[in-house]
Amino acid sequence: MSKKLDEELAQALSLAEQQETPAVVKPAASAPPKPRPSRSIGLLATLLVMVGALVALFLVGFKEAAVYATPVDQLLTSKDKLTGRKVRVEGELVPGTLVKRDSPCEYRFQIHGTQAALPVRYAQCVIPDTFRDVPSGGVQVTVEGALTAEGNFEASLVMAKCTSKYDPNSHEMKGGAEGPLSSN
Repeated sequence: MSKKLDEELAQALSLAEQQETPAVVKPAASAPPKPRPSRSIGLLATLLVMVGALVALFLVGFKEAAVYATPVDQLLTSKDKLTGRKVRVEGELVPGTLVKRDSPCEYRFQIHGTQAALPVRYAQCVIPDTFRDVPSGGVQVTVEGALTAEGNFEASLVMAKCTSKYDPNSHEMKGGAEGPLSSN
């Protein structure tokens, strides 16, 4: 019986060689699925819309919040355009115009450019220490606020630029206002 089995096995091998059956190929390890192009395009489109919205917000939304610095003369020549808008104005304090009112607490003064003066109302009790009414003039002032229809300036912030130097030993200004820096 073993001889018969050997003959059958040999016959099967020769038959297989004649047919040249291809070797059994094992399937390759499965690669991760590729993302669908439509999903990637949708994500890209969403990101572009979001970036566009942020750019539009900065260009349009913050335009009203911008503060424009301008000299007194330029503000008064274009007051129709700037009335009611938040602006920053630079000028020099007109000597003798700084007045403080206690009830309600406010400061009133005038600043001037080369050609015109602008009345300013600052409705707060505290001003910078360097903001002094010096008889010789020369106190540079920057005010931030809005120009009213009547031509007055309602300040919400007052900043003084003083060219004189403060001496901490004597508590006096050198080259500018005389006397201590205490508030009136």
